[in-house]
Amino acid sequence: MLNGLWLGFFVVAAIAGLSRWLLGDDPAVFAAMVESLFAMAKLSVEVMVLLFGTLTLWLGFLRIAEKAGLVDVLARLLSPLFARLMPEVPRGHPALGLVTLSFTANGLGLDNAATPIGLRAMKALQELNPSNIAASNAQVLFMVMNASSFVLLPVSIFMYRTQQGAADPAMVFLPILLANSVSTLSALLSVAVMQRLKLWDPVLLAWFGGGALLLGGFMALLAGLSATALSALSSLLGNLTLFGLILCFLLMGALKRVAVYETFVEGAKDGFEVAKNLLPYLIAMLCAVGVLRASGALEVLLDGIRWLVEGLGWDTRFVEALPTGLVKPFSGSAARAMLIETMQTHGVDSFPALVAATMQGSTETTFYVLAVYFGSVGLQRARHAVGCALLADLVGVLASIAVCYWFFG
Repeated sequence: MLNGLWLGFFVVAAIAGLSRWLLGDDPAVFAAMVESLFAMAKLSVEVMVLLFGTLTLWLGFLRIAEKAGLVDVLARLLSPLFARLMPEVPRGHPALGLVTLSFTANGLGLDNAATPIGLRAMKALQELNPSNIAASNAQVLFMVMNASSFVLLPVSIFMYRTQQGAADPAMVFLPILLANSVSTLSALLSVAVMQRLKLWDPVLLAWFGGGALLLGGFMALLAGLSATALSALSSLLGNLTLFGLILCFLLMGALKRVAVYETFVEGAKDGFEVAKNLLPYLIAMLCAVGVLRASGALEVLLDGIRWLVEGLGWDTRFVEALPTGLVKPFSGSAARAMLIETMQTHGVDSFPALVAATMQGSTETTFYVLAVYFGSVGLQRARHAVGCALLADLVGVLASIAVCYWFFG
């Protein structure tokens, strides 16, 4: 799957580049495509520098949590749930605790913690995988759910809107939460269909029903807060949770008589090794994405969508927000740039800008996540992970448009 996908990026880019040269009289497109190769290679190294520090730090703390027994406790608590979602993972296996920690960090918007914990979870799942090449069902589910981008507190979106002068930076909070929930649900359902999971199992229904009630209550509580209070709560809750996790790991380690410093260093060494092995996978994927963008293929797609929407007689305002949604699966930085450009061009509180902000918070950098998570354990066959993750992105984009017409249309 990854071989065909990677080759496809270059083939599509070549066709788009030739079209711009022969039909659009733009020979400079090839210079842009070649330049993008080197730019993406440089960006890959810059990303890796950040990952080296982040992975080393968090895998050090995580090793303390493992030796203190916290991961095992989480695994035992969630065994009834994951026995249905990941039946090939033994009940109480440490991987289940790590998966839970990763989902929790993602949900709270703690990106710096979520990626290292997620990579450690992927490594633990790989220990149960009979194949060194193809992803297991559990790994596919874990990757797709990570790529569905469920975030309770989208602090970064509030920050971008604040920087652009929004009077109410948190205006998009509920639209993002709703679109995000739909995207995550579609991710779970698509994987369940592919893996023939029985989602009507009473245990799963109880877990999901309880989760829906908690989420609804949380949304109702936050909906009654002012924009200032909501932004302050988001920032406080995120930072408090982040430092609280570190303190919990250290205190539990001390109570269990774990040599916390030596254990931290031991885990940090693993983080260094994991980061080092990621670079080839990251360069391969980011360079392919860079060439695709530089070729103009995404712009052609956007023009085609605009022409189709106009032909159907629909409102076209949302089309101006689509660059963010189209680019997000390929590049987080590019999507961020598209979002800011939309805000500056149309106004921070314009309809296209609100839709773009909602898309930014409801989709994920799928190919980056794919390269990092599967690359960390050397997997080359993603099986149905790419299709399910891209479906979740598509649903996130469509849900963002629908929700924004409901809230702001």
